[in-house]
Amino acid sequence: MTTLDEFLGPLNDGVWEVIVPKESVTEPLDAGWVKSPINVPTPGTIASYRKGQYHVHEQQAEWHVHLDNHDPKVHPYLHLIDDAPLLLMIGDTVITLIAGTRKKTGNEKEILEDQKRSWKEQVLIGILLMLVGIFIVVNPMLSFKGLMNLLVPLAIISLGIITAGQGIAFSPFRVLPGSLLYHGIGIMVAGIFAFYLPLALWIVVLLGILALWMFASAIILLIRAGKGRAAIPEGFTSRVLIAVLSLGIGVLIFIDPVSVLLTLMAIVGVIALLLGLMLSVNGFRLRTRMVRA
Repeated sequence: MTTLDEFLGPLNDGVWEVIVPKESVTEPLDAGWVKSPINVPTPGTIASYRKGQYHVHEQQAEWHVHLDNHDPKVHPYLHLIDDAPLLLMIGDTVITLIAGTRKKTGNEKEILEDQKRSWKEQVLIGILLMLVGIFIVVNPMLSFKGLMNLLVPLAIISLGIITAGQGIAFSPFRVLPGSLLYHGIGIMVAGIFAFYLPLALWIVVLLGILALWMFASAIILLIRAGKGRAAIPEGFTSRVLIAVLSLGIGVLIFIDPVSVLLTLMAIVGVIALLLGLMLSVNGFRLRTRMVRA
């Protein structure tokens, strides 16, 4: 009987990542491993789980496990700053999307059985995403205005409705303890007010958060780099480069905030374009396999 945890010893000795073949693990993940819905994208990942600072990416035939510097449940902001700096998230997202368009392997029988009708949906959604991406790249400021003045307030109101709904029982109808209903109402009111916030305020808030994130990531990564390569087992050169670029972007926000904002929106557009391309390519590949079958 072998568990995944038995292979994790090297992570405490400075090894960045251990790769464990699935056939070497005879026991399922124990209750301490919790599925993580939000992660820095990684090519080939099926699902991701966390156990304290341990973070595992499940792939088709292997477990890829690394040790984060901070447990996101205990130190969520330090985790974002140190383990998931913005530039790393952007870079890995683009790499994962490009890898997705090149993927040619897979369980064809499972694909044909479980996704027999999904190729049209993938292609349609992919085309729509590509059109959205092109629109954002061509009209970055207009897209930002629509995002902040429409989509963000609607998202806040939706969150409020969901939260309020969790505070109500319908059989019989009653307000549940914990004040989730009132919290939800408060969130909905905040979403309504968000419709009337000026665009300039959104820009200041967004770029202020971005600048703080960039400077914090740069400082922490450079401090770790000053301790030597052993302090950055995940990749000394790449993390130093991220630190320097983060510092530069942070400074540029104060020098030319509009250019930074437009560049960010262009990056969002490119990501949407790549995601749409990936879905479309995978949809057409699925269609080809179905025809051949």
